Amino acid sequence: MKSKYSHIFEPFTVRRMTLKNRIVMTPMGTNFGEQNGEMSFLHINYYEQRARGGTGMLIVENACVTYPQGSNGTTQLRIDSDNYIPRLFYLTETIHKHDACIAIQLNHAGASAMSSRIGMQPVSSSNIPSKDGGEAPRPLSVEEIYSIVRDYGQAAKRAVTAGFDAVEIHAGHSYLISQFLSPVYNKRTDEFGGSAENRARFAKLVIEEVRKQVGPFFPIIVRISADEFVEGGNTLDDCIEYLQYFEKEVDIFHVSAALNQSLQYQIDANYLPDGWRSYMARRVKEAYGKPTIAVGNIRNPQVAEDILARGDADLIGMGRGLIADPDWVNKVEFGHEEDIRQCISCNVGCAGHRIGLNKPIRCTVNPAVNSNADYYKKKINKPCNVVVVGAGTAGLEAACTAAEVGCTTFLIEKSDKLGGLSAIISQIPDKNRMANFPKYLERRAKKLHNLFIFKNTAATVDLVKTFNPDIVVNATGSNPTLPPIKGLLDRVDKDGSKVATVLKMIERREEYPEDMKGQKVAVIGGGAVGLDVMEFFTEKGADVTMVEMLPIIGNGLDPITKCDTQTRMKKYNVRQMTNTALQEVCDDKFIVKNPEGEIEDIPFDYGFICLGMRANTPILADLKKEFEDTNVEIYNIGDSKRARRIIEGTTEGRNVLEVLKRHDYL
Repeated sequence: MKSKYSHIFEPFTVRRMTLKNRIVMTPMGTNFGEQNGEMSFLHINYYEQRARGGTGMLIVENACVTYPQGSNGTTQLRIDSDNYIPRLFYLTETIHKHDACIAIQLNHAGASAMSSRIGMQPVSSSNIPSKDGGEAPRPLSVEEIYSIVRDYGQAAKRAVTAGFDAVEIHAGHSYLISQFLSPVYNKRTDEFGGSAENRARFAKLVIEEVRKQVGPFFPIIVRISADEFVEGGNTLDDCIEYLQYFEKEVDIFHVSAALNQSLQYQIDANYLPDGWRSYMARRVKEAYGKPTIAVGNIRNPQVAEDILARGDADLIGMGRGLIADPDWVNKVEFGHEEDIRQCISCNVGCAGHRIGLNKPIRCTVNPAVNSNADYYKKKINKPCNVVVVGAGTAGLEAACTAAEVGCTTFLIEKSDKLGGLSAIISQIPDKNRMANFPKYLERRAKKLHNLFIFKNTAATVDLVKTFNPDIVVNATGSNPTLPPIKGLLDRVDKDGSKVATVLKMIERREEYPEDMKGQKVAVIGGGAVGLDVMEFFTEKGADVTMVEMLPIIGNGLDPITKCDTQTRMKKYNVRQMTNTALQEVCDDKFIVKNPEGEIEDIPFDYGFICLGMRANTPILADLKKEFEDTNVEIYNIGDSKRARRIIEGTTEGRNVLEVLKRHDYL
């Protein structure tokens, strides 16, 4: 496929570094590091998977140059001491075996550090928190600024010794250099504040010191937030202006965007178009003639090829896409692009785990972030029949995995379509990227000669028994939660009724007017499903009210989705009623009890009940009873175990391997 994607597979040389192709793995925190800041072998395996998968260059996640003051995260890598060189050298040696280049990102967190983790007050250009509600940092003295400059230089020197091919200096995303560049944070009145030249002085000093330490032949990459997408922040024009003060020694500009307050444009929200940020890379490239890396929801090889062909950028940065599929490059190069497991930009297992919960990263669509497809090497040692009931994403993952290791597998689905709730929800315009996952699973399933799929088939115990199962996987999903509230069951999802669940809303989506200005929409439930409904109708101009029993709307959402929905609700003046309980459902109004205990009417033209989902297990009890005196294991997974997110179901689907091990089939 090199001829089809000739720009992707054209080598790229800068100074004395040559990349075999134009795909760059962008730096993303993983929480895989050791507590002392050293790389773990799990960590090294993670990067090796992506190098083995064909990636041209990997940029290792941000490493701390000044510890503990500049530390970001509980297991962040460190490069502030020679102690870290040996393990980093082992990493570079491992990556180079696969003919890939490797860089490391150098960073000081500044005000994005947390005193609870670093044991001191964070520092910054000024006393402005790096995010809303964050703690106020201490402004750095000029002497301290120069000390940190030297730290960057020494860290870069260690990177050369450790065998890296390049270094990246992080000058965006609300970290310390960004906190000097951005007028949102920088309120200084000395030579490091005020004008664009003064705000760029710290970045200039850092880059010059790094060049001094690495010499004339070693590439320097600088990552920037080209547009901060924050009121009062730097625009793309402002960025083009300040780059003139430090572009001289920069070899590649890694053109990102946003600050903490606009996180949905940094770690792209799921509705943002493929490659949407490439125009920024083009502006930087045109202004300074330097190679650029373009990023932003790039999943499709044709999108990547077109960005390069247009000259928007010289390199394509992929982060979450390579978490989802480490073999992305190889699949494109060798003609297997239909097998790419595309990231759906849900931000649950990557950003949600790391930023929101301080856990190691995982992936909704890739249940084996570290081991990738190594399980293919395992094969059953004796015949095994696996019956899977339900062909949602959890059931499909279980069925494919079982078949891939050699089990004769039977997949029973009552509807005429595969993919379950994910395929249904993806029909909402802003969720259409979600459809990529069930489509991928369906393609994967159809290639397996030992996986037999029965659609339009209601599973019964007798049917399951005909397949002589050794393992039965129950993956029958979930249904909307409909509590016994007065008037609810009489009206919801009924013909002619204005009250609906999200499933009925999706079924009727073509019936809603495009222009709903002046019409009232009321949503009961402020979780992920309710917010999907809110997004759908605010974009049509409707006047939306959200009612939630909890103190906040969006409880449990990943930070990117939460930031985006808060921005959206503010933009569209969504009325948010928290600590409010539904009392009764009428034809054209909800009756609720507000936080003061008062009864209030919420009139609507369209009303929606979005109180979450509940497990649906129509034959689980019968299956357990039928096979209770046998060696057949009934394995209940996904939403039919407990209504949750796609990621839990995918993980449990892959864990059918553990069931096989337990019964000595592997």
